[in-house]
Amino acid sequence: MARALGQETGTSAQAIPRLALALLAFLSIAWGVNWPMMKLALLEIPVWTFRTLCLMGGGSILLSIAGLTRQQVCIPRGKIGLIALVSVFNITGWHLCSAYGLLHTGSGRAAIIGFTMPLWASVFSVWVLKTKPTGRQVLALMFGMAALVTLLTDDLLTLGGAPLGVIFMLLAALNWAIGTILVKKFDWGRMSVLALTGWQQLLGGIPILIGWWILEPLPDFKAYSWPALGGLAFAVLVAMVFCHTAYFKLVRLLPAHVAAMGVMAVPVVGVVSSAWILGEHIGMSEWLALAFVLALMGLLMTPQAASDRSS
Repeated sequence: MARALGQETGTSAQAIPRLALALLAFLSIAWGVNWPMMKLALLEIPVWTFRTLCLMGGGSILLSIAGLTRQQVCIPRGKIGLIALVSVFNITGWHLCSAYGLLHTGSGRAAIIGFTMPLWASVFSVWVLKTKPTGRQVLALMFGMAALVTLLTDDLLTLGGAPLGVIFMLLAALNWAIGTILVKKFDWGRMSVLALTGWQQLLGGIPILIGWWILEPLPDFKAYSWPALGGLAFAVLVAMVFCHTAYFKLVRLLPAHVAAMGVMAVPVVGVVSSAWILGEHIGMSEWLALAFVLALMGLLMTPQAASDRSS
């Protein structure tokens, strides 16, 4: 298999784990806090408007930074179709489904379901990357199903209707998993992580931009509260610029499943920060589902799991 995102230059084998560890620490905190911050924004800003501002703003900033630091910004010949393909899953599918998921459920619950993504990435890698399924993957699948059933059952009992938030977030996680595996599968030549991430956001944001133009009016920023604007700013500058770049850098530095598993702390930070920022209630179902998700991540992160995958 070709190395994902091209070749790393000037990075020793010893430096990679340190860099990955630092990225994981910052990414886990920033991505976790982003869930309640997005919820604050979406309470006032319509979904298509919010996602258009995030993606067009974030993508433009990333490409500008790449250009200013003299990294290759232009899309290599023959790669635009591949970038468009991964963007459909990593950007269009994930961002629309997760935004609608947040509208229909708490941000802590959304974070838990969103981070079942590593499970689906593990499953899809068997099909796309031709890895061999292991007993750990099967057990992790059972934990993932248990987490989803826990939250689905809770929604059905408390709401008495269709658990739309859980369904949208599951679709979001599936899209993100497919996108992660495809990024790992293809060879991106000398294209930098900043440029690849920026172009994904811009290309994946085009369908959302069109939907915003058709479905929603121009935003009136004066009508939004400071918490909503703060949530929007955090989503653009921290989540779209830093978190996306850091994540795809991890995919470049590490095996796909390790990069996916490495953000284990994100749903924990998401649940705790949602309770702190939004005052969301954390019930037994949330804690139980979170425990299942952390268990499945732990199963797929262990050194033995990694060696199983590389065999």
